[in-house]
Amino acid sequence: MMTKYPHLRQDFAASLVVFLVALPLCVGVAVASGVPAELGLVTGIVGGLVTGLMRGSSLQVSGPAAGLTVLVFEAVQEFGLPALGVIVLATGVLQLLMGALKLGRWFRAISVSVVEGMLAGIGLVLIAGQLYAMADAEAPASGLAKIAGLPGALADAFGDTGALASLGLGAGTVAVLVLWKRMPGALRTVPGPLAAVGLATLVAVAFSLPVATVEVQGLLGSIQPPSLSSFGELADVGLLATIIAFTLIASAESLFSAAAVDRLHDGPRTEYDKELIAQGAGNTVCGALGALPMTAVIVRSAANVQAGARTKASRVLHGVWLLLFAALLPAALAYIPIPALAGILVHAGAKLIPVTAVRSLWREHRGEALILMVTAVSIVAVSMFEGVLIGLALAVAKTAWEASHLKLEVIDKGAGPVQAYLSGNATFLRLPKILDSLEALPQDRPVELDLSGLHHLDHACRTALESWAERHSAAGTEPVRVTSP
Repeated sequence: MMTKYPHLRQDFAASLVVFLVALPLCVGVAVASGVPAELGLVTGIVGGLVTGLMRGSSLQVSGPAAGLTVLVFEAVQEFGLPALGVIVLATGVLQLLMGALKLGRWFRAISVSVVEGMLAGIGLVLIAGQLYAMADAEAPASGLAKIAGLPGALADAFGDTGALASLGLGAGTVAVLVLWKRMPGALRTVPGPLAAVGLATLVAVAFSLPVATVEVQGLLGSIQPPSLSSFGELADVGLLATIIAFTLIASAESLFSAAAVDRLHDGPRTEYDKELIAQGAGNTVCGALGALPMTAVIVRSAANVQAGARTKASRVLHGVWLLLFAALLPAALAYIPIPALAGILVHAGAKLIPVTAVRSLWREHRGEALILMVTAVSIVAVSMFEGVLIGLALAVAKTAWEASHLKLEVIDKGAGPVQAYLSGNATFLRLPKILDSLEALPQDRPVELDLSGLHHLDHACRTALESWAERHSAAGTEPVRVTSP
């Protein structure tokens, strides 16, 4: 057996670590998304048993992600829980189609600043929303309202015993997560999220704290496949926009996670199109079960690599352990305090905000830093989908501006021909500036126009320069001499 599966021992041990990391995150993401806790476990199980078996990225682990929490919550609030299955199923089908068309590699062309801005915006909204859950308060609907109302909600919590206990338990959970890396090595064999939730649960039970806990419906009771009538909602333009947002964000997050995981190990590299197909298959199954959407998740994937996993067997086995837990111990979920799960997601949201990257970009590429910040602020102020579109539009505009960079140098020695040197990229965007500068040259002097420094000369500019040369030659004593690029 060990000869046939030489890495079974390492993969088995890694699968247990990933399971212990995934369990509280699956439940926490589901609760924060406004769906039954068991649906988070279903998505984790599918991520292990379906996506985990497929080719793509061998050590990457998939499941419900904090990065989609805000979008899922908004979708459930607007369209209802029955429509979630339709949205996730359609997302999976689109991912399968994109993978079959080999579009996976093109996601690497998306501006990193837009992706990091997207994650930062998600992180800000996630933190704000979960702070309300920690304080046992109702969160406003919009991102701006969440942030604006936080001081008042936290102030109210200090005047309510139950809310204060809830806030203290959530804050303690965050503190454990932050300090866990400084604990002795023997303690750190237990994953931080599990330790934080476990300690919070023990404290809540031991002191009978008046805090909300997870509502348990049972695994089979939570699974609600979409009905045939619910597919009629695909005619809703808003629903279609949500599906597109799910598809783009889930795919981008998964493939960027794959690139990050590849840097953590020396094994086989990710096959991006096959990984997109694997994600699509998983989301199709999740949609058919009415569960949460999945993405590849960097926290679980990094834990998998660091625990010594060697093959995809570790991620498949982690799905088996989630299934056994959901089938045999679902009642254990009822003891988990909601503020502890909120604390885990506040910590996860903070990790989505790339503070170090913003500082580095501001020093070296301020344009990229501005794209990142505008994308994040737009997501908070408007919505996820519109915010990402704004970020992409800014990235395209910045690229177009840089691509049209052009320099005109004129050398006039007072006698002889006037020499004009064009360098850079001559596009229609800079055509007015080019023509204004050339038409200002002396009409009674010969001109030598050197285009050899141009990297690109589009048709509009070429035609305009030829027309200018003809006009100048007709007005002057000698024809314009042009050195082609």
